[in-house]
Amino acid sequence: MQTVKMVITGPFSAGKTEFIRSISEIEVVSTEREITTAAEKRQKDVTTVAMDFGRITVDDDLVLYLFGTPGQRRFDFMWEILAEGMLGFVVMVDSSKPETFREAKSILETFRAYAPTPYVVAANKQDHPDAWAAEDLRIALRIEEGVKLLPCVAKDKESVKNVLLELLYSILEEMET
Repeated sequence: MQTVKMVITGPFSAGKTEFIRSISEIEVVSTEREITTAAEKRQKDVTTVAMDFGRITVDDDLVLYLFGTPGQRRFDFMWEILAEGMLGFVVMVDSSKPETFREAKSILETFRAYAPTPYVVAANKQDHPDAWAAEDLRIALRIEEGVKLLPCVAKDKESVKNVLLELLYSILEEMET
């Protein structure tokens, strides 16, 4: 059986935990803690401090391990640890919060520096009325034309599946070359 380690990363509150929860066949192993800062508490009550872990069995021969990173810089020491051995990664971007786009681009560059693996960008929260279209996000984040930038709704299993399949196709393509 082949296992593929994928990392799901992105800024605080981009939807990483929800993304993994909506598709994992096991109960997600999560390290969420209550938020203590007032600014972050306005967005949500808990945050990931170490990682989230989920698993998907694609078929008898292939299992995906999903590792979600913390989105806050104060926990970025976990990023390199989680990136070790990854075969690809997803950068989650909250399409409705342009104030997080710079951070998303910075995280993308950080993960590219950890390992030259395939990656996709997920334009999350496409169901939100303020969401930027994926192609507008490509321009804002200065993402090259060849990089897959996919519309996503982390709560929707089909949407998450599409993002992971695109990453998996990129990984398999890379393995064949």
